[in-house]
Amino acid sequence: METLWRGLLEALHLLLSGDPEIWAITWRSLRISGLATLISLILGLPAGTWLALRSRIPGRRLWFSVVHTGMALPPVVVGLVVALFLWRTGPLGRLGWMYTPTAMVIAQVIIATPMVVGLTATALQQQDARLRWQLLGLGASRRQLIVLLWREARLPLLAAVIAGFGSVISEVGASLMVGGNLRRSTRVLTTAIVLETRRGEFDRAIALSVILLGLAFAVNYALTWLQQHDEDGEP
Repeated sequence: METLWRGLLEALHLLLSGDPEIWAITWRSLRISGLATLISLILGLPAGTWLALRSRIPGRRLWFSVVHTGMALPPVVVGLVVALFLWRTGPLGRLGWMYTPTAMVIAQVIIATPMVVGLTATALQQQDARLRWQLLGLGASRRQLIVLLWREARLPLLAAVIAGFGSVISEVGASLMVGGNLRRSTRVLTTAIVLETRRGEFDRAIALSVILLGLAFAVNYALTWLQQHDEDGEP
């Protein structure tokens, strides 16, 4: 317990003292995971919609099985696959993305996208099919239909964003493998925690953990506030 309390005090000290390295690591974590979540939403929202609305897709059950498996995909496996592609002898090695934030974003997108696809498809499948026919009967185009369905399912779709962000802000395996935990370049909160733990700097590791939990809570609170605010319809 004494170590835990020292870690909490260290976290408070690091934040109040304005430690530039801590703030840089925190901002880098938010930037990489936020960008990965945004890209996964851009990719996953249309893919999940396509799966939900196209009931006659060949091998539809197989696609759903692939998506559900991807939702439980181990980050270290993702890191290994991305590393094999980005390594200097790999197919994309000439791009020089290995051990860069770009590689970390790619890995996190692969982790988060199945989560967004699966939750989007589930949200749209739960809607009454008569709503689609009613909208089409009123003359809605295919694009208008999809936008209106997204609007009706906005609460579970926000939950998909929350789940996608949560799956990447806290992952460490893929980030270590493709980012390398390089100071001032690819070091994020999770990889910094691993480093400090290996050094035996448990106070600092606990402090970084507290900051990570606080960051995750702040972002998820903001998204949850939007979700519940919309549901309650209150100002």
